[in-house]
Amino acid sequence: MNADHVLPGIAALQDEMIALRQRIHAHPELGFEEFTTSELVAQCLTQWGYEVSKGVGKTGVVGTLKNGQGRSLGLRADMDALPIQEATGLPYASRIDGVMHACGHDGHTATLLAAAKYLAQTRDFNGTLNLVFQPAEEGLGGAQKMLEDGLFERFPCDAIFAMHNIPGYPAGQLGFYSGPFMASADTVTIKIIGTGGHGAVPHKAIDPVVVCSSIVIALQSIVSRNVNPQETAIITVGSIHAGKVSNVIPASAEMILSVRALTPEVRQLLELRITELVNGQAASFGARAEIDYFHCHPVLINDPEQTAFAHQVAREWLGEGQLIEDLRPFTASEDFAFILEKCPGSYLVIGNGHGNGDGDGSCLLHNPGYDFNDACLPIGASYWVKLAEGFLR
Repeated sequence: MNADHVLPGIAALQDEMIALRQRIHAHPELGFEEFTTSELVAQCLTQWGYEVSKGVGKTGVVGTLKNGQGRSLGLRADMDALPIQEATGLPYASRIDGVMHACGHDGHTATLLAAAKYLAQTRDFNGTLNLVFQPAEEGLGGAQKMLEDGLFERFPCDAIFAMHNIPGYPAGQLGFYSGPFMASADTVTIKIIGTGGHGAVPHKAIDPVVVCSSIVIALQSIVSRNVNPQETAIITVGSIHAGKVSNVIPASAEMILSVRALTPEVRQLLELRITELVNGQAASFGARAEIDYFHCHPVLINDPEQTAFAHQVAREWLGEGQLIEDLRPFTASEDFAFILEKCPGSYLVIGNGHGNGDGDGSCLLHNPGYDFNDACLPIGASYWVKLAEGFLR
């Protein structure tokens, strides 16, 4: 990371924003419980001259700054933490038992706030800036809730962008990808209903455990035999629960699946084949299946035009040497996908560092030892400024 690329005005704010980031880190809040965080964000934005709307999506905040009659741009940061016990030992480690910022949303919030303060001071743009601080990104539907609350009806945007840190890439390097970038995520709960009985006379029962065992193996044939080998498909059986003792065949068993794809078409195919296969397998043993197929997140698809623009801004500012080469799609999911279904935009990444994991930003996300790399904050904030000024010329 080249500190020479940091805007002087952002460099002047660096210590203040790092302190703010670490303050948020020490006081993490779970999804839809970000009351203190959202109030802090709202206070900052109000002080800097933004028109602030609170309670968008329950605990979300939108700060609006108008300067001229040009286009409207949205920039989004997530605010929620995770139900994980922190193990970093840092002086600003979480003070909330069992809750920590293990995904860097504290850093995303502070990065956007740094850009917000700079843009309010300089106002070197023509148009409307909508800064979206989103709650509950971690699987609770915060983006959907903001959309239900009229996000784009109340705060129209011609385009919207979001940034997420990724450990394992050089700190401060930016990465872009056009098209399907992050996987859909669906949760499937399957209840197999058989006939309970004594373990000594299994022929008089219909064992749901055996049915589940057969289904676990058969599910992988969908990935290997129904999905084009050049496409991405994941079916993970993360949970099986059945029975309590060794000599009793239970009457039912339950399985929970995580299903992911990188195209809407494969996502639809997986749902069709999982449903057919589970019902067929259960019937072949004389059992039956009840399937609850819950659609969590769609495929995150970056708009080609907006991604090209975002990439161009970074390339002209940083040069190719500061960009992540050969960035590939991720099979994790992100509810910014719902926002991109309603407004063109792009989801980009910033490297959080790589090395041995000893405080260098390379520790994986959702890990008790993770911490956002504060060295990324000034580069990320400077990029937001460059993007905003470029889009709202």
